[in-house]
Amino acid sequence: MQIEYKTKKLKKVLTDPVLIQKNFGDNAKKVAQRMQEMRDAPNLAVLISIPAARCHSLSGNRQNEYAVSISPNHRLIFEIANDPVPGNNDGSVNTLLVTIIRILESTDYH
Repeated sequence: MQIEYKTKKLKKVLTDPVLIQKNFGDNAKKVAQRMQEMRDAPNLAVLISIPAARCHSLSGNRQNEYAVSISPNHRLIFEIANDPVPGNNDGSVNTLLVTIIRILESTDYH
């Protein structure tokens, strides 16, 4: 998938192995792994099918956002960046057609 970033700083932190290690410490390997999985997945449906990533849609005030797991509490949060968002007839997102995501943040929201 094509990956965009909310800020230039976030892009730098998530694409530079030295900064990944500096910013994520013990979780650095998982962050690098998730970033690679996102780059390698041709679409959102494939990313959702990777068990270790535990990719899932969020709800409440984070509706229209998705998360992948870094640790039990830590997540990379992203949104669909395809414009328009590919949809199905029932109003749901067609994850097979989602090929662009925008990473919003890395957070512990629990």
